[in-house]
Amino acid sequence: MVRRRRGRAAAQSPETGAAGAVRATARVDRRTKRLTKRLRPGEVAVIDHLDLDRVSAEALVACAPAAVVNAAASTSGRYPNLGPEILLAAGVPVLDAVGEDVMAAVREGQRVELAGDALSVDGRVVARGRRLSAELVAADMEAARAGLSLQLEAFAANTMEYLRRERDLLLDGVGVPDIATDLEGRHVLVVVRGYHYKEDLVTLRPYVREYRPVLIGVDGGADAILEAGWKPDMIVGDMDSVSDAALRSGAEVVVHAYRDGRAPGLDRVRQLGIDPVVFPATGTSEDVAMLLADDKGATLIAAVGTHVTLVEFLDKGRAGMASTFLTRLRVGGKLVDAKGVSRLYRSRVSDAQVLVLVLAGVLALAAALLVTPTGQAILAVTGARLETWWAAFVSWLPWTGP
Repeated sequence: MVRRRRGRAAAQSPETGAAGAVRATARVDRRTKRLTKRLRPGEVAVIDHLDLDRVSAEALVACAPAAVVNAAASTSGRYPNLGPEILLAAGVPVLDAVGEDVMAAVREGQRVELAGDALSVDGRVVARGRRLSAELVAADMEAARAGLSLQLEAFAANTMEYLRRERDLLLDGVGVPDIATDLEGRHVLVVVRGYHYKEDLVTLRPYVREYRPVLIGVDGGADAILEAGWKPDMIVGDMDSVSDAALRSGAEVVVHAYRDGRAPGLDRVRQLGIDPVVFPATGTSEDVAMLLADDKGATLIAAVGTHVTLVEFLDKGRAGMASTFLTRLRVGGKLVDAKGVSRLYRSRVSDAQVLVLVLAGVLALAAALLVTPTGQAILAVTGARLETWWAAFVSWLPWTGP
């Protein structure tokens, strides 16, 4: 059995052919975050991701793929997104803009070959695109920066449209559902699987230990809370990236629905035997989490991994990110952005230095006991006590006789 498994693993491992060609098993999915859940090291990721964002690129890099094939343009020119640069910096080959037909031409689990600008299956070329290089990515980024002003105008228009539709929710809290979790007068920590969330959660351990905030995971942020060794009190989102284990953890579940009441994740939650709260609202799930915390009386909202800058809003790839801008204005008096706190402060005292300090203290205490009369008396009494205990222990052993 062991030999058979090893043989199968070897058959699925990537192979490097002439001129840097890569042969490996393909994993295919239009949703990058779904794909990364089953992508294994050495496999080829086939995605359809326009303007590959930083978070998705980092998730792909963490899976250590042999290559990434993108049906869409990894950088469309709308804004300077960082995804392609992150993949190339990690040494991951990227075949870009191969066309949507590749999603049907390559099946899950097939062996594919990436050579130059061509992707082949069984020796037949099924897609061609641009093989990204550092020079090409730099040129794409420069062109994208030139077009950023148009995105600013679109973002402003989306912001005004959201304000028109959701002014009652933003200004008066109309439509916020009742929840069982008590937030009145408490701190709330909202966790999103965004930039630097792992490092920031490590840095926030003393805060969590001392203040015991209500832990709200936004979709996959609930799994991030579990990975940190805690338990989420509430899970908010459309439930497309949170695990079943997190949903079954005992946290209260709030399903983010569209304004018309449609909630794609509702059936999945109910199939797990969970009766969720439904919150219909325009915008993102992190906005819903913050509005809930504010409306239910939280005194402070700490946010990890959320979106802050304009480029991050655009990097999310949806017009609805304008809602995040307005939501932050709404809860601004309570909101503390913990994102990036791990880069702001790092302890200058290492564990090794602490250990050396403790050992030095022990040695100093031992020296004091040896050279002072009081210390010598304490050592004598301690030695006598130890001899008495040892004698009693030896006499208790079954093989020792009178």
